[in-house]
Amino acid sequence: MTHTIIDSPIGPLTLVREDAGLTGVYMPGHRPAPDEATFGERDDDAFADAVQQFGEYWAGERTGFDLPMAPVGTDFQLRIWNALVTIPYGETRTYGWIAAQIGHPTAVRAVGLANSRNPLSILVPCHRVVGASGALTGYAGGVERKRFLLDHEAGSALDVATGLDSVA
Repeated sequence: MTHTIIDSPIGPLTLVREDAGLTGVYMPGHRPAPDEATFGERDDDAFADAVQQFGEYWAGERTGFDLPMAPVGTDFQLRIWNALVTIPYGETRTYGWIAAQIGHPTAVRAVGLANSRNPLSILVPCHRVVGASGALTGYAGGVERKRFLLDHEAGSALDVATGLDSVA
């Protein structure tokens, strides 16, 4: 494992990578907070692709990410995270929509829990999931960051769906 820390409009982001791909993108105050001892040595040179793509995202020039990812989670969590990457840039969906997408329409609470455990914030756009009423609900980096990300995407002139196909 290696990691780097990059600047962003929502504060420093810690990116964690193993040989297979990125395993984490964490914000200050991230909840649940991962154990930083698992991040490995710092290696800024190993993240040039991610730094470039995040820069393009923040500049409004990128709507999806094309980075190798290797999140660690249960089969159920991976199914949820794969559903998240189908939410188009600049749009939101509800927890109920995600539950229906994976064939378990009554599993809304389980979807919410899996969503909250997403280790690849922004790359796997859990910030695009809202409550049934459209209200913003919890976010690992705080609701203020979730609002910022949604506003950022809504303000972008790009009209292209997310470029991720799968997280696993």
